[in-house]
Amino acid sequence: MPGLVVLRLDRRDDSRGFFKENWQRQKMVDLGLPDFGPVQNNVSFNAERGVTRGIHTEPWDKFVSLATGRIFGAWVDMREGETFGATFTLEMDTSVAVFVPRGVGNSYQVLEDATAYTYLVNQHWRPGITYPALALDDAACAIDWPIPLTEAIISDKDQNNPSLDPSTAIAPKKALIVGALGQVGRALQAEFGDSDLVDIVEGDGVTVLDLTDAAAVAELPWHDYAVVLNAAAYTAVDAAETADGRRTAWAANATAPATLARLAREHGATLVHYSSEYVFDGTAEEHTEDEPLSPLGVYAQAKAAGDIAVGTAPRHYVVRTSWVIGEGKNFVRTMTSLASNGVSPSVVSDQVGRLTFADELARATRHLIDTDAPFGIYNVSNAGAPMSWAEIAREVFTRSGRSASDVSETTTAEYAAGVLDKGGPFAPRPLQSVMSLSKIRATGFEPEDALSALDRYLAG
Repeated sequence: MPGLVVLRLDRRDDSRGFFKENWQRQKMVDLGLPDFGPVQNNVSFNAERGVTRGIHTEPWDKFVSLATGRIFGAWVDMREGETFGATFTLEMDTSVAVFVPRGVGNSYQVLEDATAYTYLVNQHWRPGITYPALALDDAACAIDWPIPLTEAIISDKDQNNPSLDPSTAIAPKKALIVGALGQVGRALQAEFGDSDLVDIVEGDGVTVLDLTDAAAVAELPWHDYAVVLNAAAYTAVDAAETADGRRTAWAANATAPATLARLAREHGATLVHYSSEYVFDGTAEEHTEDEPLSPLGVYAQAKAAGDIAVGTAPRHYVVRTSWVIGEGKNFVRTMTSLASNGVSPSVVSDQVGRLTFADELARATRHLIDTDAPFGIYNVSNAGAPMSWAEIAREVFTRSGRSASDVSETTTAEYAAGVLDKGGPFAPRPLQSVMSLSKIRATGFEPEDALSALDRYLAG
């Protein structure tokens, strides 16, 4: 039964009684138990031998043990999949504990008077919650109860539970994609197909959600999500330097991630947050995950604050990226349009980095989650030699049938002067945006070469 773990506890007996470490987080994790984050401890005292508790499939993980006495435990897999309906039984005393994953029905029969059955759970009980229960004598489960059920002490409720029914199988928790209509969000939809979708704008199958609206946030079923993928961001780098832009940037890039971190912490979800190399000032030739934050402009400062906030969630990945290209308006599409319309642009040549295609971000996200990579910050971009924006523009032009010489060069300072002369705001840019990919590679993920990805993107 996947995820069900039996632990033999080190019980120390002497003339006074016994002592045991019933739950020790680090030891349990080292033994292979998930770090499931218990929030509530319950005790079910059973006065008489023969008490039999129904097969209940509660929507949380449970760590079961005994303070006194002895039981016959029975578990039925109620999760969707090949093991639906599988059973496992075990006689337990105070030296045994069992971790029961969400979706596995849990039952027991008391074998000694005065048995205290204890359990940790990783969600608080809440009024109105319902969950499947199963008949103790269900023929499909064929549980061999040591005390015949005709002689057992069973509640009225548990005497009337239904038989095993595939239609009541428990679905796995889902993913929630926040910012589902952006470039990264759309790529995540392709990778995480059965996800709930929210964004600040309307779209087909997408719920509108303002993360600054506490009432609206509270209405979402956060208990149903195993993973929250935060692809929402305010990316108008120059507009963020204005008064209105500053407020919007901080709300979207700092306050909203802080809200998601709090919810992930409360509900035990994994939070994946997409950040930017803009959190650095661009003076290092290559940025590593542990480089101190040094943001230059308002957008960058808000993103840095968001990174810090996400770090408060126990289960988090900050995926730091650069120069994103996906479905929607982006640099490659702009250069393709200019090339096809006979325009010869001047493009900055002193900003150096690597393109990151949105589907590569989605693929890396799936890899981190599926491999249970250690939580923390990971740089993700496409691989290959670093290039300037001007060099990338030339690659697009040559693939569009134009000459590379049709793209001329300018500097960031010259470009900024032109924007400022026209009265527009201009945010400082990091000149070096190259990120080290060593950490993500160490997890077994190999990024696709940027130019190969460019060819595929333009062909598709």
